[in-house]
Amino acid sequence: MEKKRRFRKRYVAAVVFLVYVVMCQSCMTMKYSHKETVAYFAKSHVAYHDSTLVFGDRNIHYIETGDKTKPTLYFIHGSPGSWTAFETYLTDSLLLSKYRMVAFDRPGFGNSNYGDAENLPTQAARLSNAIAVLDNGQPCVLIGHSMGGPMVLKIASLHPDRYEEVVVLSGSVDPHAENPEKWRPVIATVPLRYLIPGAMRMSNDELWLLKTDLYGLQANLKKITSRVLIIHGTKDPLVPYENVAFMRRELENAKTLTVITIPNANHFIPWEHFDEIRDALFKIPL
Repeated sequence: MEKKRRFRKRYVAAVVFLVYVVMCQSCMTMKYSHKETVAYFAKSHVAYHDSTLVFGDRNIHYIETGDKTKPTLYFIHGSPGSWTAFETYLTDSLLLSKYRMVAFDRPGFGNSNYGDAENLPTQAARLSNAIAVLDNGQPCVLIGHSMGGPMVLKIASLHPDRYEEVVVLSGSVDPHAENPEKWRPVIATVPLRYLIPGAMRMSNDELWLLKTDLYGLQANLKKITSRVLIIHGTKDPLVPYENVAFMRRELENAKTLTVITIPNANHFIPWEHFDEIRDALFKIPL
């Protein structure tokens, strides 16, 4: 009888563990289903275009709103995330009066080959190719939050003449300000990586790669000649405010460099300080 009880306990524990592993891969994906996307825009009463660009075996998914003949704002989310990070911007009437807007799923997230993390240069090259395809001949602006910050700077360095302005929201750009986080490669190993829920697994992979990628990015910052707008909170616990000083120093060839400091703001300024950021985007001279 005692052996049977022990067997049952082990069996239950094994089943619970297996269910947890399966749920880990299906929860916290941080992306909308097609049905959820339709429902969101129906509620917002904003027309949108939901599409995917195919480059060989790689996909870049995006959502587009606004007049196709107007200047374009390209939004690039942080880690983890998807185009939904900027859903409120895509449906804002003030921004729609001036811009066409495109929000990407970065490679490895959302519906852009979900689950396959890639380093900063590779992602930037893929997104740069997507922007080239979507180009409508009008001025365009890059906007990136968190890891999207170094991403938009890398993209801008690839084609310095393509972008009127680059907007960095709480961007993690200074390699010396990054915490070592030596635990990341440990939990990236099998089987531990499969215990990380959803998009957090790819996030862990790419954030570890970012530690090295930022040193490579530093040398490219001098190639950027467009205007740069930096918006950062002074109480950001994830990306220290000292990143601002680093960008001021390294972006020496930017046409102009403007900093908007939000006192006591944390890392989540795109949502908690929407009005300030929306207004700053609307005022961009194009």
